[in-house]
Amino acid sequence: MFQIGKYNELKVVKEVDFGIYLDGEELGEILLPLRQVPPNTYPGDILEVFLYKDSEDRLIATTRQPYAITEEFAVLEVVDVNKTGAWLDWGLDKHLLAPFREQKQDMELGKSYLVYIFLDDESQRLAASSKLAKFLDNVPPEYEEGQEVDILISNQSDIGYTAVINNLHSGLLYKNEVFTKLSRGQKTKAYIKKIREDEKIDLILQKPGYGKIDPLSDKILRELKKSGGILNLGDKSSPEDIYSKFGVSKKDFKKAIGKLYKDKIILVEKEKIEIIDI
Repeated sequence: MFQIGKYNELKVVKEVDFGIYLDGEELGEILLPLRQVPPNTYPGDILEVFLYKDSEDRLIATTRQPYAITEEFAVLEVVDVNKTGAWLDWGLDKHLLAPFREQKQDMELGKSYLVYIFLDDESQRLAASSKLAKFLDNVPPEYEEGQEVDILISNQSDIGYTAVINNLHSGLLYKNEVFTKLSRGQKTKAYIKKIREDEKIDLILQKPGYGKIDPLSDKILRELKKSGGILNLGDKSSPEDIYSKFGVSKKDFKKAIGKLYKDKIILVEKEKIEIIDI
């Protein structure tokens, strides 16, 4: 069954002057406008298209990609406000409506908001909501510690960064464990650090635990050999400098150089490490 608000693979039925029609089965024939038709497309071909309703409430297909699809979160900018609600730029010709009843606070022109995209069951129209609590943390978190997840950065506070996890849950990246620049709306990978007793989720950008220490030790050793046996990073170097060089936390860096020191491969000083035998 084909779904509005998602990507679908549809067969080309016929060509017309203004585009092509696709077989939407129970949805009927669906127009893909001429400007969206890929070159050398013919009846019988299968195209991947996104389905939504145009300004005249007709079901239409596009080969363009919106910034997010139904059942996903995205940070979108308000490009118009009228008596119906706020209209958001989501990368398609027709803007996405956030009705007043779905706004946590009144949306303002030119500002961006984190919203959830959903399909209204009654009208079969796509809409956006900034009332995120309705769509997050509705099922128990069934993650394993150390599991890789997809996140979207939703906000920043004095504690750290809040994020949406796998479009299902909310989580927190602590400020003192983030060593790279993050921005609101950014999508990236993270790992489950801990699920607390209240089912709140702590995240970390680097894979936790000792599983990566040996590979990191090897990486540091390779960098030492490439640089002639000395690296200007040591026990007292800043977390930012360490992350810039190796993409890991200072804690993991110290574990790794500690292993090399214990194995009598390097000497460790405050601001540098030195290989003993190249």
